This record gives sequence, structure tokens and C-alpha cells, in this order.
Amino acid sequence: MSVKIAVITGPTATGKTRLGIMLAQRLGGEIISGDSMQLYRGMDVGTAKPTAAELAAAPHHMIDVADPAEEWSVSRYVEAASAAVDGAAARGRLPIVVGGTGLYIDSLVRGTQFGERSERGNICRAELESRYDEIGGRAMLTELSQIDPERAGKLAPADKKRIVRAMEVFLLTGKTITELDRESRAAPPRYDAAYIILDYEDRADLYARIDARVDEMVAGGLFEEVERVFASGVSGTARQAIGYKEAAEALAGNISRAEAVELIKRESRRYAKRQLTWLRKKPDALWIRHGAEPDFERAARDSTAFLAAHGII
Repeated sequence: MSVKIAVITGPTATGKTRLGIMLAQRLGGEIISGDSMQLYRGMDVGTAKPTAAELAAAPHHMIDVADPAEEWSVSRYVEAASAAVDGAAARGRLPIVVGGTGLYIDSLVRGTQFGERSERGNICRAELESRYDEIGGRAMLTELSQIDPERAGKLAPADKKRIVRAMEVFLLTGKTITELDRESRAAPPRYDAAYIILDYEDRADLYARIDARVDEMVAGGLFEEVERVFASGVSGTARQAIGYKEAAEALAGNISRAEAVELIKRESRRYAKRQLTWLRKKPDALWIRHGAEPDFERAARDSTAFLAAHGII
């Protein structure tokens, strides 16, 4: 029987952290972060990471597990997060996945296969990266098209990371990423998950919350955090986080701080729209839509009833 889990998700600035902690306290749960950027130590302000008090209020996993200079892929996340989910369930606790990174959460729930990760894989990847640099992206993409034309058709010659990964998976497993994706979709999900989605009834209220959160981040030291993190080394993945790339442009003198703040707000709103597009594909989810002011007591009651009705608790 698959492990039963709760997933609390939704666009940015909808109160996922608060509801997750409330349910963890009431239902004997442990929280597994479903946020691709809260993995990184030192990236606190710009990722709206739970505060020290919030982290102490309930057991948390998959937060502060990597240095910003490390590259964390979805496959690496799934491997580590699955261990956290299974560990919580083995302790008789309810695993509660909390976050808004759709690819990470869906891959965790499905148990998506990504191919082998090992020392052999590291060597293979390094060799493929050297080959990419030697022959160029267009030539290597042509090679990939002979192995996995479907995946190659989705990639551009400049997409070194994904081209190398697709070649690596085939060489290590004998299967293409396209084949592994089909197998993962055909197989039953690894976890029996019930999705709870937070949103606002009025899109204007959501956007106002997002803008206010960005202002709070700036007041809380976002630019200083970005300067510190980038000075110590940051991976390509972490470098692209909303809030960090815009602040870095301002620190480099390419735009003003005021322009950076407006860009962060705009990109955060656009990200929220993409999150909602993903979430609308969850037909069996419980949608909790806040009014102008969220009612978390009501949200907790409705969530508990929903989880009970679905046999999660």
C-alpha cells in the first residue's frame, strides 16, 4: 500500500507555510518542502523561507540542505525528498509536502525515474560535457536526435545541461529519457497524495499580496543577501531564482534598485499565473480561496475534513 501524503500548494504569497504548520501540529505531521530554492542555505529572504520560529514549530525537511554553489536537479530532489517522506511515514507521522514548485512536487508524487546517479554517472557526465564543449551544441544535439528524436526536438543547441543529461541517461541505463518518462506516467503514483490548493477569490488580492511580499523582502535585506550569496559562489540553478537575478543586475549597476524591485514584482506575478495553470490540472484537489483577508482557521478545518474524506488521515 502506497504511503499517504498531503500536499499544500498554490501560487506564491498564499500562506502555504502557515497552513502547513497548522496541519502538522494538529495532525502529527512533518513538513517536506516542495520549493526548489529553499533547498539552499543562506537564500532565506528571497525565497520566503520559514523563519526560525516557524521551523521550530514543526519538523521540516528539504530546507537548507545545499550550498548555493551546488547544482540541485529535480532528480536529486526527488531522491532526497522521497527519503524524507518515507522516514516521516515510518515514524507514524503524516508527510505534508508544502511548496509551489510544480515539477518537483509532481515528480515526487509520481516517483518519476531519472536514471542512475552514481560515481560512474559523474564521470560519464564530465566526459559528455567535455564533448559538448569540443564539438558544439548543434553537433551534439544531432547525435541525440539519433537516439531520442522526441527529446532532441524539444531542446535548443545552447541547452547544454539538458542535452548532456539526455545523453547521460541513455548511456547509463540503455533507455532514453522519453522512454523513462512514459514508464513513469504509466506506472501508478509512488504516493497516495491529496492536494490542497490555496488561492485568492480576487486575482487583484493575490497580486497585492505578492507586491507587498516583495517590499517586505527588500526591507528585510534582499539586496544584501544577494550580494553575500553571489560573492560566495552560486550555481546556475540558484542564480536564476526570481528576486536574485534581478537584484544581481542592480548590484552590477545594469539597472536601478527601483527597476529591480518592479521587475521582481512583475516576474513574481507571472510565476503565480504559471503556477495556477499547473494547478488547474488537479481536478480532485481541494481549492481554498481566500477573501481579502485569509481565514486560516477555516482553511485548517476544511483541509482536515478533506484529508479525512480522502483517507489520508
